[in-house]
This record gives sequence, structure tokens and C-alpha cells, in this order.
Amino acid sequence: MEKRERRDYHRKTVDELTFTDDGMFQAVLHEPGICAELVERLLHIKVNHIEYPELEKTIAPFYSSKGVRLDVYLKDTDKVIDVELQSYPLDEPGKRTRYYNSMVDIDCLMKGHDYSELKDCYILFICKKDPFKDENDMGYGLPCYTFMNMCKENSLINLNDKTVKVFYNASMYEKEKNESVRAFLHFVHTNDSGKDEFTNRLSEIVEKLKNNERFRSQYLAMNLHDRDLIRWAKKEGASQKAIEDAENLLRLNVLSYEQISQSIGLPLEKVQEIAEKITEKSYLHIS
Repeated sequence: MEKRERRDYHRKTVDELTFTDDGMFQAVLHEPGICAELVERLLHIKVNHIEYPELEKTIAPFYSSKGVRLDVYLKDTDKVIDVELQSYPLDEPGKRTRYYNSMVDIDCLMKGHDYSELKDCYILFICKKDPFKDENDMGYGLPCYTFMNMCKENSLINLNDKTVKVFYNASMYEKEKNESVRAFLHFVHTNDSGKDEFTNRLSEIVEKLKNNERFRSQYLAMNLHDRDLIRWAKKEGASQKAIEDAENLLRLNVLSYEQISQSIGLPLEKVQEIAEKITEKSYLHIS
């Protein structure tokens, strides 16, 4: 599974959650109409039909391959769209999107399609901080970075591989010229929905979910799951990284417990304990 930034294990309470928090972002985008409107606003494309979004979709096509978990994975009739929200500094944005793109393509081709049938692919990152920095570790300060494969010798020649990578930098929302995009980036950066109709709807969904007993139960279960692992780590002296590695490998479901135990140096019974907790968590779904 792709490497995620190390999270602080001190989770927020449900009432403290905002749109950009893990769990809440996926829950808000659980509604296809919200997903479609967000995509149309940020990518400036028309979504004519959308399959129900797969939240935190895992793609692990081969036994020996490194899998990837996508925050929100959408499919239109002629395009696939991966939407990621990044609250922490983004490491290796270029290589990460390169790998995401390849996994999305393989996921499509595994269904028996020829490469000529590949759909347009959009990788969209919504970042709270500037994802690109210069040699002095200073952000370039653009509100949006869009990448397409162009010819170095003649920029008018496009490779036409039908792939687009877009990174939004919410911290530079004031520089964004598009009013609707600026309103959304402002919301991401400040958690203030302002006067924009769409961001107000997002904010209302957040508040509604906070009062949803099923969501609260699921989030509590996520909290207890993490706390159990922390207590176990402290008791047994296992490192947080070892726990993360075990969870990631278990979620990929391509290695046996014995292989995971050997690869990261955890006792077999501890790997089994983590697997049981993950299984319990998998039964909880956001309505």
C-alpha cells in the first residue's frame, strides 16, 4: 500500500471533525451528486454519469506489487477520477501520481480491456499546504498546478495519453481567479463556508454526520481500534511503524500472516491480533 504521512494518534472527537479530516472527507463524498459537483467545479469537466463512488478503494493487482488505497475513486462513462485530500505535506507528488495513474490503468485493463480502451484518467489532489517546493524548501505559491504530457521540443504537441494530474493548494486560495474554486479552497483552508452555496452544503453535511449515530459509532470504533493498537505497542514495545506496516500488508490481502510476520519482524500472534481488529472494523460502513 502506498505510504501515507504519519498521523498523530490523538484523534479528534466527532464534534471536532471538519470536512478535511480523515473519515469525514470520505463520508461527505459518499453521495455521488456531491462527488460529481466537486469534480466538475475543480476539474472544469462535465460528468454525465457516475458510478457510485468507491471510498478508500484498494488496488493491488499482483501478488508482488505495491498496492494503493485511493480516498475516493469515481467512474464516469468515459473517464476515471481519483480524488485525494491531503492535510499533511505531500511527499514525492510526481512519483505518487505516476504510481496512482498506473494502478488505475491496470485496474481498468484487468477487466479484459485493451489499452486502446483506456478511459481518460484524472488524479486530483486537494492539498491544504503547497505540494511543490523549490530548492530552498519554499512553496511556489500557486493555487493550482495542472500537469499534462507535452513535447519538450514543441509545447503545442500533446502526447494525448488522456491523463491529467491536478494539485490544488488551498493555502493560496486568495490567488485563485475562479470564484467557485476560490470559495472551495477557502473552505478547505479555513473551515469557513462563507456565502458559497456548495461549500455551505458541504458544511451542512458535516454537521449532519456529526449527529448521525451510525457515523458516530463508526468513528468511535476507529478511535478504539487505534487506541488498542497504541496500548498494545506500548505494552509490547513494538514500534508504530511496525504496526502501520502490518496493517497495510493485511489490508492488501496478498501475503499470509506468516509472511507478514517474517517480513516486518512481528510475532505471528501479534499479526493475527491486528488482523482480527481490522476484520471487526471492516463490518462498519458509513450510511
